[in-house]
Amino acid sequence: MTNPRPPEITFKAIFLGIVLSIILAGANAYLGLFAGMTVSASIPAAVISMGVLAMFKRSNIFENNIVQTAASAGESLAAGVIFTIPALVLMGYWQDFNYIEVAKIA
Repeated sequence: MTNPRPPEITFKAIFLGIVLSIILAGANAYLGLFAGMTVSASIPAAVISMGVLAMFKRSNIFENNIVQTAASAGESLAAGVIFTIPALVLMGYWQDFNYIEVAKIA
């Protein structure tokens, strides 16, 4: 008899992934615009998610993987925006900075 596989995609994993994605993307955007370099959010997301998910009785490594992947994807999105949008403004393609248009591009 085989053991059933624990669930990967749960509400707590998705919620924590979104929260960490927002926090780490914002921190990475600030660091990228201020210092001109970014850091990977994968390792901090893995460490934070292991700590937060350890507070729940039924958490597994698959949920940690989902959180880490979501946070890393959010950080990558922020890195793409912070390097291309200012370049377009400096080159003169955009005369004004429309936040809604930037959100659509992202």
